[in-house]
Amino acid sequence: MTVSSSNLPLLSGLGEIADRYDVVLSDVWGVVHNGKAAFPGACDALTRFRARGGAVILITNAPRPFPPILEQLHQLGAPQSAFDGIITSGDVTLNYVIERGAAPLHHIGPPRDLTFFDILAEQTGVRPPLVSVEEADYVLCTGLFNDADTPEDYARTLDVMRARKLDFICANPDLVVHVGDVMLYCAGAVAQRYEDMGGRVLQAGKPFAPIYDGALAMAQRLRGAPLDLRRVLAIGDALRTDVKGACDRGLDALFVTKGIHRDELHPEAKGGALDAQAMDALVAASGLRPLAAIPDLVW
Repeated sequence: MTVSSSNLPLLSGLGEIADRYDVVLSDVWGVVHNGKAAFPGACDALTRFRARGGAVILITNAPRPFPPILEQLHQLGAPQSAFDGIITSGDVTLNYVIERGAAPLHHIGPPRDLTFFDILAEQTGVRPPLVSVEEADYVLCTGLFNDADTPEDYARTLDVMRARKLDFICANPDLVVHVGDVMLYCAGAVAQRYEDMGGRVLQAGKPFAPIYDGALAMAQRLRGAPLDLRRVLAIGDALRTDVKGACDRGLDALFVTKGIHRDELHPEAKGGALDAQAMDALVAASGLRPLAAIPDLVW
């Protein structure tokens, strides 16, 4: 571990601190893959951590329950050797929908996210009717309908929701995501707009407690013994979700700087090198304190 021109320690690899931890909770998008392909260095680092006896739980704000996310990981080239289990925001969001039984809902999200309701039906035998926002008892947002959409495109729908005082269940608290080099809006951006309007938003993914409770319970089952939270490391690239969620839960957090914040922290004007002053300013503004930073997850 080194302290460069930044106030935050900078790691050259996970191996520098691996002996301190029994469990890693690793973010997926931006750490393990970029939506186009898995990162070999990250997969190698997690595989090596497991080979030393550690457990790796992938913890992601993907809005669908884990089966299609697991399939996606394999398609993108992430080996099974890199992780023991996976929990998604969609997994924990299911509980919000299950609580409402067969009440009709309005779904905001792309067709691929309809697998959410297939898995819900498999687990509960109930498939709530999907109706217009004018007929719905509540709204579930898994994403935007189209990749080119922005939160502004949902202004009318949000106005109707607010007038009807509908709950807004957000299955993905992320604001944006990079797919390769393209940045797209996520469900969290629409949720933020509705919350700013005074609407009620329910979220279970990062940084909120339910997904961490689920991930830690999974790790404890795998290890067959109670966890010492001081020996659990959370790895992620987003301060407002990954790092905040870890800090709120009392976990050490390793901040991956070339993920969602890469344009701010690795500007092209500096040849893609880490801008230590920009990182210090960003971390200070967040009010959070990661254990350390690392440009990319590697061993």
